[in-house]
Amino acid sequence: MVFKINIAEKNGKTYHLEAEAQELLEKSLHDKIEGTDVSNELGGYEFEITGGSDKEGFPMRTDVEGVARRRIFLTNGVVGTKLNRKGVRLRKSIAGNTVSQLTSQINLKVIKAGNTSLDEIFGKTKKEEKAEESKE
Repeated sequence: MVFKINIAEKNGKTYHLEAEAQELLEKSLHDKIEGTDVSNELGGYEFEITGGSDKEGFPMRTDVEGVARRRIFLTNGVVGTKLNRKGVRLRKSIAGNTVSQLTSQINLKVIKAGNTSLDEIFGKTKKEEKAEESKE
């Protein structure tokens, strides 16, 4: 299973990676994982799983246990819920908080940095490449 992985640093930069990370299966949101579980190049890093979505794009939520998708009542605070009146709730589909074969995208936050920076590992970002092309 190939996951789309987004890695966020404290300075606001986000790096994208597609990896076959079997070690992430059965992990829950807010679990801490080693960088080598994601990729061998990320040795020395430690990450926290902050979110994700399943193969149809439904977001993962911490209070929905398990793997399956559930329809729960929600107030403001989730993608797709804009409620104008007080006391109104909507029933929305939400993915469970556990990573499974149905999960397609995972968001990670850097907790402990490794010896090499993520800029060196991932190279230049698309934004930096476009800026260099415009200068030429």
